[in-house]
Amino acid sequence: MTGTDTEADVEHVVIGGVDSHADTIHVAVVTDRGGQLADAEFPTTTAGYTAAIAFMAAHGAVVSVGVEGTSSYGSGFTRAAREAGLTVIEVNRPDKAERRRIGKSDPIDAYAAARAVVSGRATSAPKGDAVAGIRALHNAARSAIKARTAALNQIGHILICAPDGIRAKYEVLRGDMRVAALVRLRIGSDPIHAPVLTALRTLARRVQSLTSEHMALTSELDVLVTRLNPGLRAAYGIGPDTATQLLITAGDNPARLRTEASFAALCGVAPVPASSGKTNRHRLSRGGDRAANAALHRIALVRMRRDQRTRDYVARQTDAGRTKKEILRLLKRAIAREVFRLLTTTVEVPEIADLRPARQAKNITLTAAANHFGVWPAVISNIERGLRRDDAFASTYREWLPAA
Repeated sequence: MTGTDTEADVEHVVIGGVDSHADTIHVAVVTDRGGQLADAEFPTTTAGYTAAIAFMAAHGAVVSVGVEGTSSYGSGFTRAAREAGLTVIEVNRPDKAERRRIGKSDPIDAYAAARAVVSGRATSAPKGDAVAGIRALHNAARSAIKARTAALNQIGHILICAPDGIRAKYEVLRGDMRVAALVRLRIGSDPIHAPVLTALRTLARRVQSLTSEHMALTSELDVLVTRLNPGLRAAYGIGPDTATQLLITAGDNPARLRTEASFAALCGVAPVPASSGKTNRHRLSRGGDRAANAALHRIALVRMRRDQRTRDYVARQTDAGRTKKEILRLLKRAIAREVFRLLTTTVEVPEIADLRPARQAKNITLTAAANHFGVWPAVISNIERGLRRDDAFASTYREWLPAA
């Protein structure tokens, strides 16, 4: 091969960029130095994706493709490109300052996506299909909770304006007791009370249905999350909902997460300097994925209440003069560090399936075991069923059972 042939081969290396929409995708092709070559529009169909990939390949060897919206409108093209053996890079939308400077159109955005890959500004791989399924179930579960809350609020509003007899009877009840009582309502034929009672019973039945739906979806999510990352799900204070949200934020491919600091910034828990004069402090970040931030916040609250190590840490920080907000900031940052490790490395989870059969074989009740260890029976039950992780206690419990 001559030097001229080598230079020709280098010149034919190209990078693609895709601006995705509901019905169309706009594809642009640039050189490895960012020079414009061509662009075209294709439909969001299997045939359209094939034609778009062929269009890019016609201009040279495609090194990688920057796609805007890999988890939304661009998900179909992302799958097709991966199946074709192309390297797909997730690209964020151009910032507002750049859009004001160069304008906004589909070709401009497609070229910007390609140049983001050329410049190295975009480097993250798209999220995998496993997380896409988890996200769909999570959205369904969240919508069920929102609808349930709306129905409960409607019940409360109706009772405020209901006739005195109805209001006095049901306003004193709370939560599930009120819902259960309203489900058993007998309407009667009173023209004033009947419409109100019908509305209350309908809403109460809706609440029960949505509660069952949410429980079923959460159970399915728990199975999927545990299968995908057992170490994350087994960590203390991380339930099905918070584990699901953290996986949705991070994705199921560890290559997306370059450093622990970048993951903390992604979750909005990277400390932000807030010093002035003699004051030297940091504050919580207001950026990042707020849903992931909320998940870390819930984990921190659970550990502050129930985890002895965390409670000891809070006591030490309080004695040092830190406020609750500052302690929460430190805790969330520490939890983000732990979650990053769980997301990027394989963590072995101790087996607990033998605990319940061993206890039952000895005819030991949950109450008897709980009394021996000085804990509630629910603690033993949760550990046996894998709903709570406490490796030290589980090991002690396993050693005690044969001698009990």
